[in-house]
Amino acid sequence: MNQSVTKKSANTEKTYHVDSSDLPVSCPSSDMLTWDSHPKIYMEMSESGEAMCQYCGAQYILNDK
Repeated sequence: MNQSVTKKSANTEKTYHVDSSDLPVSCPSSDMLTWDSHPKIYMEMSESGEAMCQYCGAQYILNDK
């Protein structure tokens, strides 16, 4: 996720678009204000270029796919 963007609250969006430079993907990410809203997990992007957080249901989509 773009680090130059203002930090946002965790779990306020349900879909996050990420670039390959953002891999590995973790939820919540370090650019979220409440980064400790649930245990931090790393997700493997599937062949489809998508992953879903098992805690909050946030969907991560790889832009490069």
